[in-house]
Amino acid sequence: MATPVKVILADDHALVRAGIRSLLERLPDVEVVAEAGNGREAMALTAEHKPTVVVMDITMPDLNGLDATARIVSEHPGTRVLIFSMHTSEDFVLRALHAGAAGYLLKDAAASDLAAAMQAVLRGETYLSPTITREVLARYRQKLQDPRAELTKSLTPRMREILQLIAEGRSTKEIAFLLNLSVKTIETHRMHLMARLGIHEVTGLVRYAVRHGLISADR
Repeated sequence: MATPVKVILADDHALVRAGIRSLLERLPDVEVVAEAGNGREAMALTAEHKPTVVVMDITMPDLNGLDATARIVSEHPGTRVLIFSMHTSEDFVLRALHAGAAGYLLKDAAASDLAAAMQAVLRGETYLSPTITREVLARYRQKLQDPRAELTKSLTPRMREILQLIAEGRSTKEIAFLLNLSVKTIETHRMHLMARLGIHEVTGLVRYAVRHGLISADR
């Protein structure tokens, strides 16, 4: 009997996870070993289970899928991450690949596309949904640099993490407790974050986080 391919699902919607699990468990030798509701849980479960693949949403509470992907790929090089997202824009695709994702699959994809994506990822290839591939190739040469996107790239992982938590409405004390840092350290990070982005109020940080997929617009 072949060694099972261990998979972790990370999505903040239980019904979505149930649907993906059902499709994955129809594939030969695939075993879904755990489910996560946010990026932080996905990181912890990856450390615990050492999965072959993590199927990762992007917009999730506490820690988004892009930052979680970068950390998982860095800390667990034997684990590959397949992004499974509703975001179709080239910016999200390129950011996911930059984070180390092995593939990018749209949530409106057919069941056969999920199977193809898993097979490609397991072969060590990079998979992109066919629609995304066409869009990226069609626009790539005309792509203009977005100053705000460049700003996002210039943020440290800790800054992005704190930005997301601030935008989600967490207090400074809550963020300090969650990240095991001092309140003063969080305040310093927030000051540097605002200076880097040129944003000086929390509402501006929330709008920025929504635009860049760190939180959903209907939070």
